[in-house]
Amino acid sequence: MEPFTLAVAALAAIIVASVLSRRTGIATPLVLLVIGIVVGLIPTVPDIELEPDWILMGVLPPLLYASAVRVPVIDLRRNFAMIGWLSILLVIVSALAIGGLVHWLVPDIPFAAGVALGAVISPTDAVAATSIGKRLGLPNRLMTVLEGESLLNDASALVLLRTAVVAVTAASFSLGDAVWEFAKAVGIAVVIGLVVGYASVWLRSRLRDPVLTTAVSFLVPFIAFVPAEELHASGVVSVVVAGLVTGHMGARKFSARERATEHTNWNTLQFLIENGVFLLMGLELHVLLVDLEESGTDLGTVVLLAGVGLLVLLVLRTAFVAVQVFFERRRRPQLAGRRDHMATFAEHLESFPVKNEHSERRISAFQRRIARSRADLDFYAREPITARGGVVIAWAGMRGVVTLAAALSISAEVEQRTLLVSVAFLAAVVSLLLYGGTLPLVIRTLRVQGSDPGTERSEVEALMADLSEAAVGSVGSPEELVVDGHKLDPELLAEVTAGFRKLREARPAPAGTSELTSGQQLYVVRRAYIDAMREALHEERAVGAYSTAALTKAEQALDAEELRLER
Repeated sequence: MEPFTLAVAALAAIIVASVLSRRTGIATPLVLLVIGIVVGLIPTVPDIELEPDWILMGVLPPLLYASAVRVPVIDLRRNFAMIGWLSILLVIVSALAIGGLVHWLVPDIPFAAGVALGAVISPTDAVAATSIGKRLGLPNRLMTVLEGESLLNDASALVLLRTAVVAVTAASFSLGDAVWEFAKAVGIAVVIGLVVGYASVWLRSRLRDPVLTTAVSFLVPFIAFVPAEELHASGVVSVVVAGLVTGHMGARKFSARERATEHTNWNTLQFLIENGVFLLMGLELHVLLVDLEESGTDLGTVVLLAGVGLLVLLVLRTAFVAVQVFFERRRRPQLAGRRDHMATFAEHLESFPVKNEHSERRISAFQRRIARSRADLDFYAREPITARGGVVIAWAGMRGVVTLAAALSISAEVEQRTLLVSVAFLAAVVSLLLYGGTLPLVIRTLRVQGSDPGTERSEVEALMADLSEAAVGSVGSPEELVVDGHKLDPELLAEVTAGFRKLREARPAPAGTSELTSGQQLYVVRRAYIDAMREALHEERAVGAYSTAALTKAEQALDAEELRLER
């Protein structure tokens, strides 16, 4: 087959698998993995061998960036304790435990090589888990933990893998060196990611062209990844930080049209890349089995190590999640007391004398911190991680793209490379089919559900009412507005009032609404209200009193109204 024919066939397979996924309820990555395995066994299909650099530098950066842009910073902050616990400490402990066990079972495999294998199969891939979770309505907090973990554990695994491979060639492994290398790699990467993120937002906010801004956004993950890797830092962390900065600042700096264009283009690109990789994983499995046979490696050893590795990962993951659920349960009774303490502190702050502008700013800053802390406490009370939710997190330990890339990147200088790569691939495939195939059953059996649609709708309505009141307080009521030195005429006032009421109810007017003869005045007034409501929305997002789902729907309503005005 010609490469062009293969590419077209792969694209068709991705589309067909997506349609089958929506009709059968099976996650698209699982369907594509099975398709790849079956197609790879056909004699006429050429062998597919993936270059590790193509995955690490061509696939991983855009996938991580596309995910990081969508993760709300406030959700990441609120769940950072659990995310860091799973993405850093769990990865390190898992790699060391697997390294020791593999060396004990197969003494010919050095401890450092076993740690390299553990680093390869430790990071989770949230693609299949989140696609299942969104379809079945998992709580937003569980989704955030799974997505945040998959963003950050890649860095832990790749840095640990790099250290272990060096140790294999040097015939020694130092935990202290590994920790130092990890800290240094993360520190440098965070700085690079911040610089690239802020610089890209500054540049894109001045282009004012959705096509150009989206084109620049396609470069950002690579601009963040390559310098970090050249400095022997973590390109993964750099890309994630740049994506978080862009997603956080983009709500203020980019127009609705720019956000809509970028959202559509990145969703399409992410859909094709991540599903294409799962298809290639299935195709690569046949080649891997051939290489395994030619190398003389015992297939039984591969199956044993893969099975033991998955069992260790499941046990450790369950234990680590259980620890977090335990502390979450112990912290819950303390929330009411802490909330009362915050209320008392807020009352004292209200009576604090305002002497000058500087003291007024300080009091305002303290009030904002108190409001954010109270919102955090309400969040923990509203969305606790229960034992049932912990079971879902523990069972959602699929391995995928990063395991594939990391396994292939193991140096040929490592004597056991074929064995390690084979074990990693088998562990990834089995975890995807086992956990991914049974996760829907686990979620339904445990009856883990997200927020009630009626409650969510009421929250959106309350948020839009608050935004409307803030806009009226900032701009003034429609009856009091003066445009170009004149008050609004009755017809224009009626149009503005009706449009403002629909926006308050999160129901933007349809695109076919006819424009009045005084269209320019209408545009100015509506734009003023939209801008005021959007500014109030930024404040609400910073405080975090409303859920991310409500904030997102409110932003979508404002964006829809802004896009309608620009037509």
